[in-house]
Amino acid sequence: MAKLIYSAITSLDGYVNDEKGNFDWARPDEAVLAFVNDLERPIGTYLYGRRMYETMTYWETAHTVPDQPPLMLDFTQLWQAADKVVYSTTLATVSTARTRLASHFDPAEVRQLKQTAERDITVSGADLAAQALRAGLVDECHLFLNPVVVGGGTAALPDGLRLDLTLLDEHRFANGVVQLHYRVVR
Repeated sequence: MAKLIYSAITSLDGYVNDEKGNFDWARPDEAVLAFVNDLERPIGTYLYGRRMYETMTYWETAHTVPDQPPLMLDFTQLWQAADKVVYSTTLATVSTARTRLASHFDPAEVRQLKQTAERDITVSGADLAAQALRAGLVDECHLFLNPVVVGGGTAALPDGLRLDLTLLDEHRFANGVVQLHYRVVR
């Protein structure tokens, strides 16, 4: 059975973007990107909310950008090779390969996907991840805490939800980012 993994790059105060929607402070350096690429290698399917999907569509054509660093090209290949499911009530179509559109998040469908998938699955986007966390579908979390406090924005984790977690691993980077890897205790 595949694991459903929630990965998020957050500020130290727990936001994936600031109150204006900016997340320029979250751009990974080479060491963090290399680490992220290694985490993405076993992923077979990405589950996205609309906003996260629209952000990630860059990777569909990133290989055409001149002078892309090798780590960016590596991530591009990983992203393009994975299947994607986009949950949106406003999108009529998707613009990337290996992508299907779903009008709403269906926990039973995701449970079935976990049971039949040969590779792990990630959920991205704080709102969609909150739905998956509330439904008890998330098996692991990878949180990349950046050395910045933004004071507000979109919370990486939902309010009003208690989760017991077991720390599986941690990694410190020279740029001050700390990666925390947790298993959700059921």
